[in-house]
Amino acid sequence: MIVQRRVVAAVTAAAALLLTAGCSSDGGGTPDEGKSGASSSADPGSSPTRQAAETPPAQGTVKVVRTVAEGLNTPWGLAPLPDGDLLVSSRDEATITRVDGETGKKTELGEVPGVSPAGEGGLMGLALSPDYASDHMVYAYFTSASDNRIVRMLYDEQRPSGEQLGAPDTIFKGIPKGYIHNGGRIAFGPDKMLYAGTGESGDTGLSQNKESTGGKILRLTPEGEPAPGNPFPNSPVYSYGHRNVQGLAWDAQQRLFAAEFGQDTWDELNAIKPGGNYGWPEVEGKSDDSKYQNPLAQWGTDDASPSGVAYAEGSVWMAGLKGQRLWRIPLNGTEASADPQAFLEGEYGRLRTVVPAGGDKLWLTTSNTDGRGDPKDGDDRILEVQVS
Repeated sequence: MIVQRRVVAAVTAAAALLLTAGCSSDGGGTPDEGKSGASSSADPGSSPTRQAAETPPAQGTVKVVRTVAEGLNTPWGLAPLPDGDLLVSSRDEATITRVDGETGKKTELGEVPGVSPAGEGGLMGLALSPDYASDHMVYAYFTSASDNRIVRMLYDEQRPSGEQLGAPDTIFKGIPKGYIHNGGRIAFGPDKMLYAGTGESGDTGLSQNKESTGGKILRLTPEGEPAPGNPFPNSPVYSYGHRNVQGLAWDAQQRLFAAEFGQDTWDELNAIKPGGNYGWPEVEGKSDDSKYQNPLAQWGTDDASPSGVAYAEGSVWMAGLKGQRLWRIPLNGTEASADPQAFLEGEYGRLRTVVPAGGDKLWLTTSNTDGRGDPKDGDDRILEVQVS
């Protein structure tokens, strides 16, 4: 278990990856109305330059195939199981529920002890162990009474409903917590290391402080140690200068992309470079300062407030909370090959999490019960979506 490690400032070559005036993460900011369009130019130095095999068409399509499940309360994390079922976390109820991928039947696994929901905090990201077939471990990121932390739990399907989660084993703690900007997304990468997107908890100074885990993307071993090959010696920090990272996804070439909330002007999709500085709070969106990595696409905060991202069919797909739409960003390597394209605008309310469902399919969750949704959008649901 890791408490909190000091980060040595010297950079080595990477071997592998507040309350402020506004808070676009859940629609609380005052966006710059004159800058609400999407921009898709990239900074060539923002990540490895190896190109994808094919560039997708400039225009894509989205079709909602079906509603998988309804009646969910504050769904946040979503983890597909090997048999096609889904695990979904409730941010405010601190529970994990199994959803039958065919019938939508919901079975509660249990409540995760130690979660302290408030504001944008609670039980958030979920991820399955890379060795789930043998160890049956489920990882979760949550807000406790004192911090944000990552735990893992044994999932025993043979136990009675409501008692199927083992006691949480804390593998990493001490991530700064706040009423806002708690980050929360976790995912195992192609290298079988655990990546976590954190927020600066409203304390903007944490993002540029490499000795803090706030406002960062972290890279850990499955046991919670700093992963081998991280850009800073003995440190879990993989990239820094972030405001509130809530989306992580890899393309077919194993390159990492992350979605990030801006404050009042620009939300971002970034191609992540190990050791890269993404600018917050010195810059928001693109800048002319070469020491900061520029986003490959940016949006006015009315149009996005991005949460989850997923890769499918040559594009990154990004869920928007305040924007209430699903964005398609076609890729040519680590650049956007065409302007971002919006789908489902206002049709399902706020969109929180999007994950690959295999081939040209995605799982997509709504977020209308999180305290900022419109009651007319109803209870939250999981959708199956076909994309191109």
